[in-house]
Amino acid sequence: MKRFHSLSEVRSELAAGTTSCRQLVEYYLDNIERQQHLNAFLEVWPDEARAQAEAIDAKLAAGTAGPLAGMVIGIKDVLAYAGHALQSSSRMLDGFKSLFTGTAVQRLLDADAILIGRQNCDEFAMGGSNETSFFGPARNAADPERVPGGSSGGSAVAVQADMCLASIGSDTGGSVRQPAAFCGVIGLKPTYSRISRYGLVAFASSFDQIGPITRSVQDAALLLEIMAGPDGMDSTASQREVPAYSQQLTPAPHYRIGYIADAIDSEGLNPEIKAALETQLDILRGQGHVVEAVDFPYLDFMIPTYYILTTAEASSNLGRFDGVKYGHRAADATDLESLYKKSRSQGFGAEVQRRILLGTFVLSANYYDAYYTKAQRVRRLIKDKTDELLRQFDFLVLPTTPTTAFKIGEKQDPVSMYLADIFTVQASLAGVPAISVPIGEDAAGLPIGLQVMAGAFREADLLAFASVLTEEIVA
Repeated sequence: MKRFHSLSEVRSELAAGTTSCRQLVEYYLDNIERQQHLNAFLEVWPDEARAQAEAIDAKLAAGTAGPLAGMVIGIKDVLAYAGHALQSSSRMLDGFKSLFTGTAVQRLLDADAILIGRQNCDEFAMGGSNETSFFGPARNAADPERVPGGSSGGSAVAVQADMCLASIGSDTGGSVRQPAAFCGVIGLKPTYSRISRYGLVAFASSFDQIGPITRSVQDAALLLEIMAGPDGMDSTASQREVPAYSQQLTPAPHYRIGYIADAIDSEGLNPEIKAALETQLDILRGQGHVVEAVDFPYLDFMIPTYYILTTAEASSNLGRFDGVKYGHRAADATDLESLYKKSRSQGFGAEVQRRILLGTFVLSANYYDAYYTKAQRVRRLIKDKTDELLRQFDFLVLPTTPTTAFKIGEKQDPVSMYLADIFTVQASLAGVPAISVPIGEDAAGLPIGLQVMAGAFREADLLAFASVLTEEIVA
């Protein structure tokens, strides 16, 4: 069976009778089996996937199939699916099964998607390389000695290595976009609140957003269309009407595009990524778009602001995993205090512990105003400036990552790992949508990603422009 680029290709073959959903599932199961060394999936659901496929084949024959019929999807191990393991790639939740299905996952099922398994990620979505997973790192299919990015690393590898047509990840500070860039696929972070977070294990509640990883912009648009919308189970989910994103991919003839000069001129930016980005900007100019440099004075403040706020929220959210209410319970505890201490120190990995400690510190009485309150003020400055630029320009363009995929074990210093997020956290701090699209490879054959931001709830425009960058032809 050939490698499919989009659901539209799959549907064409289904309509022609040259394949079936059951055959698709067998194809992807075989690919997963052959590429176990990439450690992308933590658990595969072959019998369920086959049963779903046969049911959807019957619906297709009857003409009653949903819009995602034929799409085989993997879900990141932070999304709740009733009766299935939900572990956040952590020892803390070893053996835990979800008691309910999250809204985004349910909407996929209702649209006749086929769910094939849960995917490896950084522990509790905390990491930029997939190396903090209790189950070991996922590996980049372009070079298995390199990371796939994180935290949705397994999700990106699964799409990259053709183990499923699409994956659903989560993005707190770049966790969909950065692995998409490292793996040469498309990763979309929607506007904060566009997709319900009900059923998503919380890391930092004012940042977390579910997003798709795909091989085509069309599929990203369709998945967003299916998952987005109001939800009575999540009061923070937007009440705005959901556009038919998949039907609005025709781009405008001309756009105003800004690029952040300091990002492109950053000393830490890989020269090959810089060259690829500058080439892309020249192409856009040649197509008649207005392309101008813009100043963004807060670039150096984004990483500290992001990590102060997200670790504070993580400290609060992960307080529930105490050995009493949820998660691993230490067998050698002698009293309540030792139960808390031993359960959490045994259940959480080093990076999660580090972030909880940082968050607890910045929320402490003596340091709350000096760190947390100040970071909230800087976040407002970053958001206001970003919104101002996105009123002047249709889009802001910048690299997704400062480097291509680095080697597993290469970054031992936590600060150097955090700096890998320097270009993705802006959209997260501002709450605006952003997408990473592949724009080539470096000399070693490692993928390069370009990131585009748009104004809040302007995903339709963002996706239409992304289709220009990926040269997708939309009828």
